[in-house]
Amino acid sequence: MTQAYSGMPKALGHIRVLDLSRVLAGPWCSQNLADLGADVIKIERPGVGDDTRAWGPPYARDADGNNTSEAAYFLTANRGKRSVTVDIATPEGQALIRDLAREADVVLENYKVGQLKRYGLDYDSLKEIKPDLVYCSVTGFGQDGPYAHRAGYDFLIQGMGGLMSVTGERDDLPGGGPQKAGVALTDLMTGMYATVAVLAALTHRDRTGQGQYIDMALLDTQVAMLANVGSNFLNSGKAPKRWGNAHANIVPYQTFACADGHIIVATGNDGQYQKFVEAGGRPELAVDARFVTNPLRVQHRDVLVPLLAEMVGTRTRDEWIAQLEAVGVPCGPINDVGEVFENEQVKARGVAIEMDHPAAGKVKLVRSPMKLSLTPAQADLPPPMLGQHTDEVLRDVLGRSEEEIAALRAKGAI
Repeated sequence: MTQAYSGMPKALGHIRVLDLSRVLAGPWCSQNLADLGADVIKIERPGVGDDTRAWGPPYARDADGNNTSEAAYFLTANRGKRSVTVDIATPEGQALIRDLAREADVVLENYKVGQLKRYGLDYDSLKEIKPDLVYCSVTGFGQDGPYAHRAGYDFLIQGMGGLMSVTGERDDLPGGGPQKAGVALTDLMTGMYATVAVLAALTHRDRTGQGQYIDMALLDTQVAMLANVGSNFLNSGKAPKRWGNAHANIVPYQTFACADGHIIVATGNDGQYQKFVEAGGRPELAVDARFVTNPLRVQHRDVLVPLLAEMVGTRTRDEWIAQLEAVGVPCGPINDVGEVFENEQVKARGVAIEMDHPAAGKVKLVRSPMKLSLTPAQADLPPPMLGQHTDEVLRDVLGRSEEEIAALRAKGAI
């Protein structure tokens, strides 16, 4: 387990982010920015906080093994942030957000279209007081179009955006039918695209002094992530289908059952295919006229794949991996999550980190995969307790006195 580290230069150490988002897509973006050194102030509802604080079990456990109030789901997307509780439905709360926006470089939000305009916290209102502000909105369907006012959720967008039509076993095989991805992939990718967009807008601001508005939509992201599947349709007019663990364009590029488990074989060219069947003791399959090129293997996959499955089933997973790695054929096991964190490469890369936490004592997290040589991604702050930094931020960022903070709390604004 790698300990989180601090004290290194921060690529975004000069940037402050006012984060009004919750759940996953927005918080994933702001966590990326925090990992890169930005000061992220997370605004949460008093007494409730981000929805995902209640998305448990599991929860982080204290030193005695008892559950804390901190859901593991919340922990995954909120390290490096300071939590401030503000009721934006109150005039005093709205004034606080405007004051914080004056001190921010970026505002990030994922409210329904038009909702923040009612409070004077939309982009047009805030750019009047902070002209160079970068303001990023994350919604299900974007700020315009016939679906703009619909609520968008990852599961729905995976279905609407085509991902589930190409995910899952083939309809003609047992267990066939659409499946969602095992993680909220559309939310995560929207967070990643939002991160890139914010960084691009900050670069433009630094060159020109101009702020701008960013309109991020889950559906847009999902359609973009179809990648080669989307391109296949646009250039053929034929809607792709589900292939399970097989590949529409490459054979063999799929899972096979070994004598004691499963293995992935990913032959990307004819030479790798030849080495695969030769290692399996079936050299005749390398020269069979039906299988000598990938287009021919795709054409005759229903004949070839059963022959390969029979071949693979005669040996254990570890035997296959050793033999195929020796001859340069891409292959690998299908690990469960426990096996992932025990993997020697994962350990060597320091993927798992441990951080001090005010309630749990220690929490275990997954560090950012962004490895920069001079300004590495750093996890300096653990995921915050609800409202943990309210007084600190109002005092240090806005200069509020203890009396003013007490008055705001008495009015229910914080």
